[in-house]
Amino acid sequence: TRFWMNVASRPEKSAFERRALISKQFPSVAVLGCSDSRVPTEMIFDQGLGDIFVIRVAGNCLDTTASASLQYAVNHLEVKVLIVLGHELCGAVKAALLPKEQLEQEPAALQDLLRNIKDGLDENCLNLMHDSRAKDREAVISNVVRQVEGLTRDRSIMSKVEQGELIISAAFYEISSGIVDFLSTLDKAAPSSKDASKATVPIEGKVDVSLGKQPAVFNNTTLLQARGLLRAPPEAAKTK
Repeated sequence: TRFWMNVASRPEKSAFERRALISKQFPSVAVLGCSDSRVPTEMIFDQGLGDIFVIRVAGNCLDTTASASLQYAVNHLEVKVLIVLGHELCGAVKAALLPKEQLEQEPAALQDLLRNIKDGLDENCLNLMHDSRAKDREAVISNVVRQVEGLTRDRSIMSKVEQGELIISAAFYEISSGIVDFLSTLDKAAPSSKDASKATVPIEGKVDVSLGKQPAVFNNTTLLQARGLLRAPPEAAKTK
């Protein structure tokens, strides 16, 4: 919130502190963000040298390099939080909504990236939205969710989630205000159905992405409902 409130300290390391970082880094958070020049990750979170491990790629998309970088951050640097950060007016997401014929005019690597994004967007649903700002936000968040879904298929990362050693968060940065909205989290299994009433999040707001006996739980936004990934609420299951 310091960046948003115009009280960012943007900590600069002293010469001594910089030298201490020569041989080792100790970031506690990894961020998969967009390469957009308006979204400088360290500034947004008001962090300094060595504080966060950042991967930036157009459209905050998972590819081989981004996945490998996140695997390194999780398994070797042992970060405790992994954030997938989308942002307002993302050019890559906007381009992905163009007709396929136009995408085919782009260079091969860029085509692949835009198709990756396009595959995760429900264009029929988005085209029903008349408010351009709302449509933009919905498209960007859909893409963030798509990338988080990709992370759930990474066994090396999900094993850390299920062991309670890692939290994955989906977030949206609003360029116009400087605010970061944390949309949802993926963490260790919530209470069993017997204890569901004690859970802080309604049971219907969770997605089972289990890799083993104890599932990880995605505390979800409404976007995932359309993907059919939500478990049915206990009450609904009883009435069937």
